Amino acid sequence: MIKKINSSSIKLIKYYKLINHNLIYNNKAINRYKNNNFEISADKAENLERLKKSISAIKNCSLKSSATNMVFGDGNPKSKIMLVGEAPGSNEDQEGLPFVGRAGALLDKMLASINLNRKNVYISNIINYRPPENRRPTDEEVNRYMPFIKRHIEIINPKILILLGSTAMNALIGNDIVISKARGKWIDKQFGNCKTSVIITFHPAFLMRQPAQKKMAWIDLKMVRDKKAKIKI
Repeated sequence: MIKKINSSSIKLIKYYKLINHNLIYNNKAINRYKNNNFEISADKAENLERLKKSISAIKNCSLKSSATNMVFGDGNPKSKIMLVGEAPGSNEDQEGLPFVGRAGALLDKMLASINLNRKNVYISNIINYRPPENRRPTDEEVNRYMPFIKRHIEIINPKILILLGSTAMNALIGNDIVISKARGKWIDKQFGNCKTSVIITFHPAFLMRQPAQKKMAWIDLKMVRDKKAKIKI
């Protein structure tokens, strides 16, 4: 007898096919469009440019002195969905854009599984310069860049904020929780004048090392999809 497959199982199968299909990587960065020409208000454009200049003007930062480029953001600054990761890697440092390496390819597929892409989300990181050897940022480095990412969130003013990985979670939510228990839950949070719904999920780089956790990430993604529909983004 052939067992019936319910709709949830079918969607999960489609998700796995999407995020695992054709994941053959090389060391070459994805050539992302650098000029999206999104029409944003003059105030938002000015605020983003002012923030970028403030980050560029940071003094006595070893990350800045060893990096090739500042990695500020990518995607649509008008979007009501923002993602925040940890820090740039080598490909991101070369390209000057977040998530353009292997983890970025997986992130794109994860977004595509809920009908999102870089034209309708906005992406940044806690840290704007690459830590040497792709190491995890220190607490001192996170604290130095904290005012900038909080201001970045306030300027974008998302209704949904997705934190990718424990570094982003610890920086913006707190150190008293672990990601395995914090993920998959909505948290109401305010950054300046921005009131947003925050959800934590695993960083794509972690999912590449622990593919069994992709099932948990799919649950988180479905929550984003449902929230997006509910608040009519």
